[in-house]
Amino acid sequence: METYATVKGQIVIPSSIRRKFGINESTRIQIDVDEANSRIILTPITREFVHSLRGKYKGRGLLKSLMAEKKLEREL
Repeated sequence: METYATVKGQIVIPSSIRRKFGINESTRIQIDVDEANSRIILTPITREFVHSLRGKYKGRGLLKSLMAEKKLEREL
């Protein structure tokens, strides 16, 4: 399926794809770039997407790492 970019750089996501992925007017879209394959990856940030991340990073010490980073920022 193809779409086009407007003069302002906006793209149109066809309605069939919007319905399939639950994209509404206010849905946020995450944009990632896969430079190795020259691709742009769009991921809708829907409730289902957020729930799918639940527990994914459990036990990785990310909270401690984030708190240490914030502490360093305050000290500067």
